[in-house]
Amino acid sequence: MNAPTASHSLTVRLQIQNQPGMLGKVTSALGKGGADIGAIDVIEVGKSTITRDITFKTSDERHGQQVVERLKAVEGVQVVNVSDRTFLMHLGGKIEVKGKMAVKTRDDLSMAYTPGVARICMAIHHDAEKAYTLTIKQNTVAVVTDGTAVLGLGDIGPNGAQPVMEGKALIFKEFAGVDAFPICLATKDVDEIVMIVKALSPVFGGINLEDISAPRCFEIEERLQRDLDIPVFHDDQHGTAVVVLAAILNALKVVKKKLPEARIVFTGAGASGIATAKLLMKAGAKHIIGCDRAGAIYKGRKENMNSMKEWFAEHTNPRRVRGTAGEALEGADIFIGLSGPGVVSLKDVKSMAKDGIVFAMANPIPEILPEEAGAFVKVMATGRSDYPNQINNSCCFPGFFRGMLDVRARRVNDEMKLAAAHAIANIVGKSELSEEYITPTMFDARLVPAVSAAVADAAIRTGVARKKKIAAR
Repeated sequence: MNAPTASHSLTVRLQIQNQPGMLGKVTSALGKGGADIGAIDVIEVGKSTITRDITFKTSDERHGQQVVERLKAVEGVQVVNVSDRTFLMHLGGKIEVKGKMAVKTRDDLSMAYTPGVARICMAIHHDAEKAYTLTIKQNTVAVVTDGTAVLGLGDIGPNGAQPVMEGKALIFKEFAGVDAFPICLATKDVDEIVMIVKALSPVFGGINLEDISAPRCFEIEERLQRDLDIPVFHDDQHGTAVVVLAAILNALKVVKKKLPEARIVFTGAGASGIATAKLLMKAGAKHIIGCDRAGAIYKGRKENMNSMKEWFAEHTNPRRVRGTAGEALEGADIFIGLSGPGVVSLKDVKSMAKDGIVFAMANPIPEILPEEAGAFVKVMATGRSDYPNQINNSCCFPGFFRGMLDVRARRVNDEMKLAAAHAIANIVGKSELSEEYITPTMFDARLVPAVSAAVADAAIRTGVARKKKIAAR
């Protein structure tokens, strides 16, 4: 059973007999059920009963139901209500639109809307760049999906994907002050998606593509980057690449190895795998092998290939190593898992070089669990928040877009991604760096300013910024 987490936390209202020792029976039942107890609040005290709200974490929905059944079995306890705290958080959605100024008088109305707004419209009509100063464009991002590749859930469609996009918009606003809005499209057609995003683009200063299945995501991003004069960033590819590179840079410092000499094995040859491998190569990596269910990908392999795997075959594994992913891991310095649970075994991990680095990033269940592999490697990281060294895209995209918006960037380039990765890595100082702390958390107040400044500087340096001076915030 996985460790209890806040994502599966419950608040249970109990009516308990008002007798000594009854609360102890309740907490004992929770403890024996494997729940992690949080707040215990008194709601009402009666002559014969006390009503309490008890909040606790569980490992999954089934575990939560089992814990509730234990409570129901305690004599003298009545379960009045059970609330799933995650569902409560999502009631009515997680974001809203608010005006920046009040409209309380005729004068207010005449300036914010008709007739005064006509002068603003014509100013933009004569000079389109004024949209950045006179509309929300300067600080607004579209989070675009078709719901075909939602993390851990797959093709659940645009309606099912909306809570994820709302969550992303919330993170944009809370951490970087960026106004983002979910655009969930009821089409899987590449031409239609490109047409719709292009038609919507005048409102936005940037486009964040999210959870679009491969290989369609490549064409969509490529065409939009080519046709639009605002940056288009596919976070599943490039956000992942940035945070993985940042973590690798620091993990290598811990084990005292260099990126050009490190042997790196990937499992997962999809969009994120290719983007991450490309960025690692830009940063200096020279020895990369990509693997899938059929094993190591090499030039000339015929079975189970597609366009993405052809890229791996053409650009990596120069020695044409063959065999399973486990065999490819023998003597490797770094394992990067962007695939699924159970892809590698403890035996495979043990065969790695001394002071191995394992990034098992599949969610919600990693390729191999830290409890299993942690004792046999030097640095262990996952994509989960309940283990040390969480590698999370949230460390990248808020600051990345903040930086691009601040200089009104026209596009994304590799120099900006490399700058963001180094900025993230540099947050962790020499005195802080350790086997269990190679990457900052998204709650580190230094993170967004550092990433945004690095991205903005890189945009200016490479000539893709409209503004040559970073806006003060």
